[in-house]
Amino acid sequence: MEPMHNQSAGLRAELGSRPVIVAAGLAGAVGVMAAAGASHAGGSHNLSAIAMICLAHGPALLALGLLGRGWVLGLASALLAFGTILFAADLAVREWLGHGVFVGAAPLGGAGMICGWFMVIAAGVMRRPFSK
Repeated sequence: MEPMHNQSAGLRAELGSRPVIVAAGLAGAVGVMAAAGASHAGGSHNLSAIAMICLAHGPALLALGLLGRGWVLGLASALLAFGTILFAADLAVREWLGHGVFVGAAPLGGAGMICGWFMVIAAGVMRRPFSK
């Protein structure tokens, strides 16, 4: 039988990755829908950008949700998920309603994604990025 602290750590890791996996699935589905919409709607630049961002970040989020361990990759996951969702939502609202979610939403989402990728770099160069 596993010691109690190992069981609770495993449960925390499992529950912590679920939102990232959900974000990955959401990004993938939205990316495919946006790509289809862009191809049928006369080449919308917003839909094309949504498709590109979501289809690039969805697989990365899935990998981080399934394999990412430690606080550095956890922070990377959160930043990438937040940034992807905010960026895509802002462009979608802009496409259909003619205005963004709020002023600066797309740049904030982009900055979140960039910071998330920098955290992935940090995890690669740190000595112990996977410890608590």
